This record gives sequence, C-alpha cells and structure tokens, in this order.
Amino acid sequence: MKQVTLSNQVLYLLSISAGLVVANLYYNQPLLHQISVSFNVSEPEVSNVALFTQLGYALGLLFIIPLGDKVSNKKILRLDFLIVVIALLIAGLANSLLVLILSSFIVGFTSALPQLFVPMAAQLSDDENRGRAIGIVMSGLLIGILGSRVISGFVGEQFGWRVMFYAAAGMMIILFVILKYKLPTIEPVFKGSYASLMKSLYHYFKTDASLRLATLRGGLAFAGLSAFWTTLVFLMQDSFGYGSTITGAFGILGIVGALAATFVGKISNTVSNNLVIMVAILLLIVSWIVLLFSGNSLVGLMIGILLVDLGIQALHITNQKIIFSKSPEARNRVNTIYMVGFFIGGAFGTVAGALAWENYKWLGVSALGIILSVLILIVHLIFRKI
Repeated sequence: MKQVTLSNQVLYLLSISAGLVVANLYYNQPLLHQISVSFNVSEPEVSNVALFTQLGYALGLLFIIPLGDKVSNKKILRLDFLIVVIALLIAGLANSLLVLILSSFIVGFTSALPQLFVPMAAQLSDDENRGRAIGIVMSGLLIGILGSRVISGFVGEQFGWRVMFYAAAGMMIILFVILKYKLPTIEPVFKGSYASLMKSLYHYFKTDASLRLATLRGGLAFAGLSAFWTTLVFLMQDSFGYGSTITGAFGILGIVGALAATFVGKISNTVSNNLVIMVAILLLIVSWIVLLFSGNSLVGLMIGILLVDLGIQALHITNQKIIFSKSPEARNRVNTIYMVGFFIGGAFGTVAGALAWENYKWLGVSALGIILSVLILIVHLIFRKI
C-alpha cells in the first residue's frame, strides 16, 4: 500500500468531515417533541426515531466499516453519500412516523463513515503522534454530535423540524465534493472475500481481551449519555417550559468537554491508560450524581453536562488508543467491533432512558446513569488484568 503523509490539512479535514457526517445521527433528538406533536404520537413512540437511527448506525458500522480494510475509501464514499442524501430527503418529506423511522434507520446506517476516518488517522500517523491524531479527529466527531443538537434545536424551532433534514442533505452534497478532491486515496491490504473479512471480526473479538473490555466500557458509558440526551428535551419542556432551541443549546456545554479530546490525545503517551480510565469513570459517576439533584436547576444541569461529556471523552479516546495499538492490519475491523458495541449501548440507553422517564421521570433517568457508570467501574476493576 502506498504510504500517504498525514498532513495537518488532511488531519483537520478528517476531523471536520467526521463531525459533519455524524451530526446526521443527532439532529432528530432536540426535535422529538415537535415530531411527536406533528404526528400526534406519544413520547415513547417518537423516541423510536432516535432508537432506529442509532440501530442503523450500529449495523452500518458492522457491515460498512470493515470494508475499509478491503475496498478503497473513495469507492465507499461515492455510494454511501448518495444513499445518505436520499435518506435525509425522505426523512424531511415523511408523512408518517413509520416513514420517518425507516428513513432515519437508513440515515444512521450510512452515517457510519466517520469511523473510517478515525482508523485512517491512526494508520497514517507514527506511534508518537497517534494519540494526538485520534484526539483531533474525535474532537471533530464529538463536536459534530454535540453541535448538531444546537443547530437542529434552533432550526427546528424557527423553521420546523423538516427543514433540518433538507439542510443536512445539502451539507452532505457539499462535503462529498470536497472529500472527492481533497481526501487521499487509501488502498487496503486485505485481499480475501467479504465473507472472510466479516468472519475475521469474530477472531479479533475472541482473541483480544482488551478489545472486549474496551467495548464493554464504551457501550455502558454511551448508554448513559444516550439516555440523557434522549430525555433532556422532555425534562426541559416538563420542568422549565423550554423548547428545542434551549435544549439544543445545551450541546454548547458538551463541546467544551469534546475539545478535551486533543488534550487527552496529547497526554495519552505520558500517562498510563488505567489512570485515565479510572479518572474518566469517577467523572461519570460524579456527573450523574450532580444531574440527579438538578431536575429543577439549570446550573446543575450545566455542570453535569460538562462533567459527563468530559468523562465520556477521556474514556473513549483511551479505549481507542488501546485497541488501535494492536493489529495494525485490521484497524477498521477492531474499530468496527468497538463501535458496534458502543452504539448498541447507545440504543439500549435510548430505550431504557425513555422507559425510565415514562415511569420515574428525571429521578429514574439519573438513577439509570449512576447504575451504568458504577457498572463500568466494576467491570473495569474485575477484568482489566485479564
């Protein structure tokens, strides 16, 4: 394979692209209340829009991202961007909740591309700069996740929820044109069949205990975060009477935590992985305790969001640094395993969060977050030396 130098221009293009594409997954979350009113459905029913988006993303990770070890990245981009643009347009035109759910599933499936960019950055970096490169791309990705809520909250309240999907389709068209001409072509080394490529996923999962543990830590952490963001729009409406604009604006606070990605990446070569992980888990536990007592406090919610996003970021970056340090010939596949587990956790958190809200309101959601964070601590302490 021809070696391509990872210039700062390419690195930041990967970072920005990751953020713009992954944003497609989260535009719907601040809009759930508007969508429920539009289709006259309940809050648990409309939460299926977010659920199926995340399930689609998990399956996209499973079936698309391993191709990064077999097929040229440019070939993957061409087909994927075409489908995601069509799916976003259908979502905007949806005349029923079912059509919106199905199109959201396809949006999620085709928005898995950022997880090609992270292994690409790791592959093109040397050992000394790998943590920094992963951190920068992950900063872009997480800023996209969090910033998407700010944008969609404002657009939804000012122009209606459908306009957000049309705008997202337009952004994907522009981004594809830029990537077509600026992104370097990466030719993979795997020469086997697609079936053997997929079969190898089980091999890496079975033989790499550190990969299994990182996947479990990441999945549990993202379950808590998804439960929070899925139900925050309901809390803001119920406790404060705020609409999607204010709910989405809370994403700005999360961006502060996401910016820590670059810092975490830089220090990851000088501080032990276990220390970073332990600090991250403790941050998550503390953040959920703060959120537990902040159902009627905007200041408390702000503090809790800052802490939970910082904890997630530190844990996620360290998990990826660990899994990318092994099997350099299969970084897309090990990233597939990790991220599928990560977003299966997110899908679980969306469902569990909606049920917790329906039955116990914010107390139930916060208790769920605490339980999940404590579980991360328990499994880490039990299995980290295996």
